[in-house]
Amino acid sequence: MPKKNYYLLSDGILKRKENTIYFVNEKGKKPIPINKIYSIYAYGQITISSQVISLFAKTGISIHFFNYYGFYNGSFYPRETLLSGDLVVKQAENFLNHHKRIELAKLFVEGASKNIIKVLSYYNMDNNIKRVLSDLDNCKLITEVMNVEGRIRAEYYEKFDEILPENFKMEGRSRQPPKNMINSLISFGNSMMYSTTLTEIYNTQLNPTISFLHEPSERRFSLSLDLSEIFKPIFVDRLIFYLVNKSIITGKDFDQELNCCLLNDKGRSKFVQEYNKRLEKTIKHRELNKKVSYRRLIRLESYKLVKHILGTKKYNPFVIWW
Repeated sequence: MPKKNYYLLSDGILKRKENTIYFVNEKGKKPIPINKIYSIYAYGQITISSQVISLFAKTGISIHFFNYYGFYNGSFYPRETLLSGDLVVKQAENFLNHHKRIELAKLFVEGASKNIIKVLSYYNMDNNIKRVLSDLDNCKLITEVMNVEGRIRAEYYEKFDEILPENFKMEGRSRQPPKNMINSLISFGNSMMYSTTLTEIYNTQLNPTISFLHEPSERRFSLSLDLSEIFKPIFVDRLIFYLVNKSIITGKDFDQELNCCLLNDKGRSKFVQEYNKRLEKTIKHRELNKKVSYRRLIRLESYKLVKHILGTKKYNPFVIWW
């Protein structure tokens, strides 16, 4: 039986009866069989019993929590079952060794940038991103690599105004909180991408707290930030362009407040529905010679990173070919 993501967009309670989870809210009681759950994204105020947490821990199900603004708050990350002491030691070694760390950091930026170029080429957008990307060769510090990444993002975001209609102008990136509709969509989508990547990392032997481009720190799974950089242009940005340019999401799908703009319940529902469709969409993988889902691509990227860390095959970041 195929598993799928479940998105809880309203306030409610998660309860357990034997091996079935029930989501209870003002609309009633909805059963969710445990063997159908891949992961859960909770956007409302959710009350969870210890029995539910126990079952999630036993079955390896992650639940991701988002705040009022749609920003990622945290996750219930079950006890890891795919353990490898050798990999953890080597992952830490790749972080502590400056040359090994900066090599991976540059590869993450390279992969993300090449996917950005692919997105812009689809819209016939001239850009200087290749030139800026070439500056990576001279970077000796992680801060310098991050600076190149920031410059690339800044130029990329400037192109959004040429792709999107007049009423969806970006007018600069704003985050917490987002000040207009396009910033709201970017923040919401990036939060989803981060948590999706975390779920895929959980299903490998990688430690999600040891990262290379972003600094590891307490209370965050920074490796998800590294890997999600590669996929944000493909999954999030292309989806935003589609939703806005096809008028699937319009100004009616946002709540405008003082210096703040947020997707309303209807807007979130539309975004989540289309995002999930993209995750489940399949393509013919050129190396595997079989169809894989977009979501599976993230897992495969994690496996490639494992091979690099163990020294069996150098990591080559995923770049979209279609």
